[in-house]
Amino acid sequence: MGNDASFVILKSRGLLTVGGQDRVEFLQGLISNDAQRVSDGCSIWAALLTPQGKYLHDFFVSEIDGAFVLDCEADRLVDLGQRLSRYKLRANVDLGMSDTQSVAAIYGNGACEGFGLRDEVGASISIDGGIVYRDPRLSALGVRAILDKTKAVDILTARGFKESTLDEYDRWRLEAGVPDGSRDMVVEKSILLESNFDELNGVDWDKGCFMGQELTARTKYRGLIKKRLVPVRIDGAAPAPGTDILFDGKNAGEMRTSCGGAGIALLRLEYLERVLAGEGTLRAEGCEIVPRKPDWAHF
Repeated sequence: MGNDASFVILKSRGLLTVGGQDRVEFLQGLISNDAQRVSDGCSIWAALLTPQGKYLHDFFVSEIDGAFVLDCEADRLVDLGQRLSRYKLRANVDLGMSDTQSVAAIYGNGACEGFGLRDEVGASISIDGGIVYRDPRLSALGVRAILDKTKAVDILTARGFKESTLDEYDRWRLEAGVPDGSRDMVVEKSILLESNFDELNGVDWDKGCFMGQELTARTKYRGLIKKRLVPVRIDGAAPAPGTDILFDGKNAGEMRTSCGGAGIALLRLEYLERVLAGEGTLRAEGCEIVPRKPDWAHF
């Protein structure tokens, strides 16, 4: 049933819950995507920004049993919860954490078909007390799931999926050119558009105001984006995240995460265009960095 698809339990992810009758209005005024779209049939990807439009957190938002569940970075879950709690004021909102469920990623041929998900990003269905949904960022990434921690592996193997490793999934993600939280985006420094949130369904331009919306919109409509995260191939030993990437001795960007020769890098568009046109090469710590513009990108 699972065909060639694999799954991995993402132990680096945690779950924050947002309940209460004001939960939609509460999130709607804070996050970059439209909280009104979230239901038991639709999940989204969104970000929380500083008032100056800089990246703080990104997360997936699903609905389970009448409450929002935010799939976020486990190591930064408490920080996200504390930031959200500052804006509760008198809203009827309950913030909590779920430690009884796991997050899984299912990817490869047959991932979506194995659950009968409809053909649109973010499409969700309830399953075994949890939820599965097409990755809201990119259909090619497959499916994400929130399942009972004690049953997750059994549920997925029973559907014909084989258990994989985090490195194998990480390489899949990197080859698709999709960032992974604060591993690829710098807290209080990165901006959404250079991190491709607009291309990966992470921003709703029609929802109205949200934290950092004014500066995010300004960068879009004034064409102020000079850099973008792009997938790269690394010919040589992978440079550490943050390593400068050079074009003819000039700074052209910096490395972010990598795995097995695949990586993602923040590159200046002027140099990216020249390299893609065959006018030069990029290098970092003695190895060549070969960028690629992903099929989904319109920049």
